[in-house]
Amino acid sequence: MRDVVVMGSTGSVGVQALDVIASHPNELRVVALAAGGAHIELLAQQALITGAAAVAINSATAAQDLQLALHTHAHKRGHARGSLPLPKILAGPQAASELATWPADVVLNGITGSVGLAPTLAALHAGRTVALANKESLVAGGPLVRAALAVGSQAASSRSDFASGPKLVPVDSEHTALLQCLRAGRGEELRRLILTASGGPFRGYTAQQLEAVTLRQALAHPTWSMGPVITVNSATLVNKGLELIEAHELYNVGYDDIDVVVHPESLVHSMVEFCDGSTIAQLSQPDMKLTIGLALTWPNRLHVPPSRSASWDWQGARAAATTWHFESLDEQVFPAVALARSAGLAGRCNPAIYNAANEECVAAFRQERLKFSSIVPTITEVLSAAPSFDEPRTVEDVLVAENWARGQAQSIITGDGGLRQT
Repeated sequence: MRDVVVMGSTGSVGVQALDVIASHPNELRVVALAAGGAHIELLAQQALITGAAAVAINSATAAQDLQLALHTHAHKRGHARGSLPLPKILAGPQAASELATWPADVVLNGITGSVGLAPTLAALHAGRTVALANKESLVAGGPLVRAALAVGSQAASSRSDFASGPKLVPVDSEHTALLQCLRAGRGEELRRLILTASGGPFRGYTAQQLEAVTLRQALAHPTWSMGPVITVNSATLVNKGLELIEAHELYNVGYDDIDVVVHPESLVHSMVEFCDGSTIAQLSQPDMKLTIGLALTWPNRLHVPPSRSASWDWQGARAAATTWHFESLDEQVFPAVALARSAGLAGRCNPAIYNAANEECVAAFRQERLKFSSIVPTITEVLSAAPSFDEPRTVEDVLVAENWARGQAQSIITGDGGLRQT
């Protein structure tokens, strides 16, 4: 039995994680939940259903609302006031970090944004295994995460250690795929990592065609159903740039040894090439519950009946769809990955600046204040103007760089640089 803290429990990853845990009551148990506070009713229901001993919300003013919601839902479930033990409530900006140290085996961090960095660090310092779905922890705070792993003396010291049982286990499909593939060899046998990308809805477009892209088109991903921000990131290939940085941080592999290849079917989630020329690939149907379950139980796997798993039907009705394609990434039309590689090689706070500038650009695009084709050029301009921030040593250092990047991006978006939506 593994005790699990689920952070970001009312979001997409959190909801799916609770479904996975509920389906395996003999192997996984929820002990605490954390959420931002925007969905109090759902959070209260989750707390009562799971029997969580503690609940954290980012908004201190929402504590009373949560208390009331807990009593209301307990009453609806037939419990008289005071007859059902209610969870301890932690509230405020530090609540999630406090909950990250709650007695548990695994902390699933499904929080969105840089606010998820501090809880990741707190969990690692406390010696918890972190199932990580918060990409900002590695993109913006990579040096801090490495230091937290080292301080706790729980870090994997080599690639082969990471393949057998790291304290930081990824939830994203690409990085989970790499983790599984790395089991096939020793660290010193690794030649390169290969991240696969769907290519997004504009695969095959020319730069001129991207000039006319609309918001509706950008939100129509061909193979995945995701939130609007990550869907736009997939369309620009920024998402793959972020994953490139994450792969470097997770597996201590140089940027020159990480490649990206376009795979439109999105069934081969990533590959690892070894020194003898062998390439190991991980494939599965697109299903976040698979990767979440693996992150919660790594290095073990959950037993899921074929009727409930999204396994591949090699000879049945789907057998005709076994022709897969792999293409080179057109970095002239989609320069986001090359830009992320440059930011990663520059180090310091440049990855955090890349991410923060992109978030501002995506927000402006969704508000129709910025053209789709101007997103990556704006990020490039922000990076070019960045001062020489030192290597971040604290979360505050990361936030300072991010705030600068957001301000610079807004200045470009609203300025006269020719990037404004017309």
